[in-house]
Amino acid sequence: MKNIDYSKELNQEQLDAVLHGDGPCLVLAGAGSGKTRTVTYRVAYLLEKGVDPASILLLTFTNKAAKEMLARIGSLVGPEANGVWGGTFHSVANRILRSFATAVDHTSNFTILDQEDARSLIKAVLKESKIDPKARRFPSASVIQNVHSYARNVGWEIGEVIEVKHPNFMDCSRDVEWIISQYTSRKASANAMDFDDLLANWLKIMDQHPEAANTISSRFQYILVDEFQDTNSLQSRLVERLAQVHKNIFVVGDDAQSIYAFRGADVKNILAFPDQWPDSKIFKLVTNYRSTPQILEVANASLRNNQNQFEKDLIGLKSPGVKPMVIACPSARQEADFVAGKILELRSQGVALGNMAVLFRASSHSQALEFELMKRDIPFEYRGGLKFFERAHIKDVLAYTRLLINPKEESAWLRILNMQQGIGAVSAGQIMATIRNTAKEDVFNISQSQIPARASAGWQDAQNVLQASSSQIAKPGFAIRSIAASDLYRLHLEREYPDWKDRLEDLEQLALFADAYPDVATFLADAVLDDTAFTKQKGSSYDNERIVLSTIHQAKGLEWDTVFIIHLTNMGFPSPRAVEEDDGLEEERRLFYVATTRARNNLYLTYPQTVGFDSLAFCRPSMFLEELPSGLTEQMTIGRQSGFGGLRSSSHDSWSDEAASSWNDDVIELDSYGNYKKRKEEPKSTSVWKKPDTKKQAPRLSFLRDVDDL
Repeated sequence: MKNIDYSKELNQEQLDAVLHGDGPCLVLAGAGSGKTRTVTYRVAYLLEKGVDPASILLLTFTNKAAKEMLARIGSLVGPEANGVWGGTFHSVANRILRSFATAVDHTSNFTILDQEDARSLIKAVLKESKIDPKARRFPSASVIQNVHSYARNVGWEIGEVIEVKHPNFMDCSRDVEWIISQYTSRKASANAMDFDDLLANWLKIMDQHPEAANTISSRFQYILVDEFQDTNSLQSRLVERLAQVHKNIFVVGDDAQSIYAFRGADVKNILAFPDQWPDSKIFKLVTNYRSTPQILEVANASLRNNQNQFEKDLIGLKSPGVKPMVIACPSARQEADFVAGKILELRSQGVALGNMAVLFRASSHSQALEFELMKRDIPFEYRGGLKFFERAHIKDVLAYTRLLINPKEESAWLRILNMQQGIGAVSAGQIMATIRNTAKEDVFNISQSQIPARASAGWQDAQNVLQASSSQIAKPGFAIRSIAASDLYRLHLEREYPDWKDRLEDLEQLALFADAYPDVATFLADAVLDDTAFTKQKGSSYDNERIVLSTIHQAKGLEWDTVFIIHLTNMGFPSPRAVEEDDGLEEERRLFYVATTRARNNLYLTYPQTVGFDSLAFCRPSMFLEELPSGLTEQMTIGRQSGFGGLRSSSHDSWSDEAASSWNDDVIELDSYGNYKKRKEEPKSTSVWKKPDTKKQAPRLSFLRDVDDL
């Protein structure tokens, strides 16, 4: 085994944590403070002390993290690391259950259902139950799977999850519970477990089988948990049970980076650790090796507004850099124009595209930028899901709009028919034969007598949507609103997708974007650019370089030289829906903190001052910008007519009433496409920083107004 000089390899904060003796320990590892290094050296230290590798358990949240840590430990101590138990909660549960499966009425050769397998089994139960999700307001197999998983991980009843997450399905609660009970029975009879079963059955053994629980707990003399702030109720209880014998529990995490409540993670688990383990030792890692002091000042200042947290400020070791820049843009299009222009400028200065990232709170916020990057032939990699126009709900609505200009387009019809009640592959084929034999101008008027009986209702529903939106062919934004507002498509979203509200927000952005086009045909012509983007990028002059576009949730744990955080408006970030939940505002602020601490040297914070088209409204900057103390950022505004070239610097570095009162609604006039037509003389002001009228708020599209929590 190698001899490690820990005092040379670690800073004092890390060293104190690594050399901790026995007993419970909480390591609060701030962003960029060397968390992984601390964990790996802690395991190496235990092995150097002669601890049996097989008695060390390292729990992580991803296989990648587990492999990386075990590899680093191996490079530090050699083959002695091979015996360490390391892996995700689920992989370790699988190993444990192979030895104790009979305690939970399974045999050791049980099979594991992945997410798709589990969903298929729920679909089979649904089909046999004679419940047709298309025939009534009833959740799809995907939604039922999501409800069941959430309930098990946070310890709620099925009805509670439906009431909070899917209130529109409250009248289905008993049927959903019955389907889940049948699904559970089918798994048991097949000697199978899904991912949630792995953890739930492991906990069941620890709770209900004292002898087995003691054997398992005794085996692991030292337990280390990475990213403890991301644990849910079930995982936290597991960790507590596992450490009951030796009590050598070493958890590492950062309450300031707890951002996954929507998955069931509970920040209270890390906050309550000292109370749960009264004799625990707390270490704080606050030395940041990633970001400039100026970036850290913004991150620290923002986080100080939270109440429920461990107090700590990150301290930067890097040389001073430039202040983060706040950029106010007249619109989302000009925000995209600024970001794209700045990307090219930075690249010309030597910053590789791969060293830049654009982060956003919601996937819908990236749409305008995606278009701008494609127009400029700037290749990008999208993380956190599909690109905007590749998403199923966007393709659904575009299929409807394509039929407005070409009623005989077969691919669009097949996509729409597949969503309708009573229409399967056979009846869809029969309907398509009828459409092919019908004149283009008569397709929307095909009578129900020409449609298979079982498909009649679904056909009529689709016709109603198309007929209602056909009058809006010269107004693509209105056509999209009409389609998205229809009961037919709204119910389809609710039924099929657990995140249907997020998808409605995507459609809101699509409608706003489409408003700038004179007709549906022109809009669709631009929309298909997204489909050719990859081909175009492959032949670009940037070789394999790609800028990263990512939701903030997907960016956690990553870092770039330059980071743009876009769409920082009062209605965009924090998310209005998230704020309504318990701890919602504080989690949103933690999300902003995570975003800012991804940047090493340059941080740009941008927001559009106006949203909408037909009903243009001013929007306030995000409260996370407004609450920053003066002097921490450089503030700039984009000239309303000159785009990127009209960038103006402001010496005004606070959000004053004077700046707010200098805004005049009459300054801006728009032409019929929402472009700035002329600029009247602005009222005199001591500052060029313009704060939107606080009485004006971003408009809600009609199809969103009745969504209570949007």
